[in-house]
Amino acid sequence: MPNTALALSLTWAFVLFIVRTAIQYLRTGSTGIKGFKGRMGSIPWFAGTAATSGIALTFLAPVVSLFHLPGGALLFALPTIHHTGTSIAALGITASVAAQLSMGASWRVGVDDAERTTLVIHGPFRWVRNPIFTSMGIYLVGLLLVLPTPATIIAVALFAVGIHLQVRHVEEPYLLRTHGDTYRRYASRTGRFVPGLGRLPCS
Repeated sequence: MPNTALALSLTWAFVLFIVRTAIQYLRTGSTGIKGFKGRMGSIPWFAGTAATSGIALTFLAPVVSLFHLPGGALLFALPTIHHTGTSIAALGITASVAAQLSMGASWRVGVDDAERTTLVIHGPFRWVRNPIFTSMGIYLVGLLLVLPTPATIIAVALFAVGIHLQVRHVEEPYLLRTHGDTYRRYASRTGRFVPGLGRLPCS
């Protein structure tokens, strides 16, 4: 299973980050990578650090397992669950790509307060406000089933905490400042990560 997990993680990184960044650059002349920002010790800093560490650990977890390092031991070995995880991870990758592409030129990693991009509310954004993160979460659940190790659990937990803080304390305030009532009305009827959940009050 570590080999499958490593192949999935490399595919995930290549498609979601390298290919998508190249597409963005060819379309707009910008990579779209703004990065995570914030004063050390602040919530934005912690959000970026946790999310980045979680993503990095998704690649290290299979290596830790392959070399029998601490944290790499399988918590269970059930082929049916591992195979199901592979399918879920593949679904997560596919859904992430579809959500990224639906953003068009508005796709960004991180926030730049000096920029004003178009608010995207079509495609998967009709159901949730952050379908890319939702899809990445689906991928990570699949990866956890493929490689159920302490290292993978830590990776998923770091990513989940980091992305939640990033969305709540960085991206949503930016979108409210930038798009005002238009975003608030959209957010009042559309869930944050899951349809119907995490909606903002209308006023």
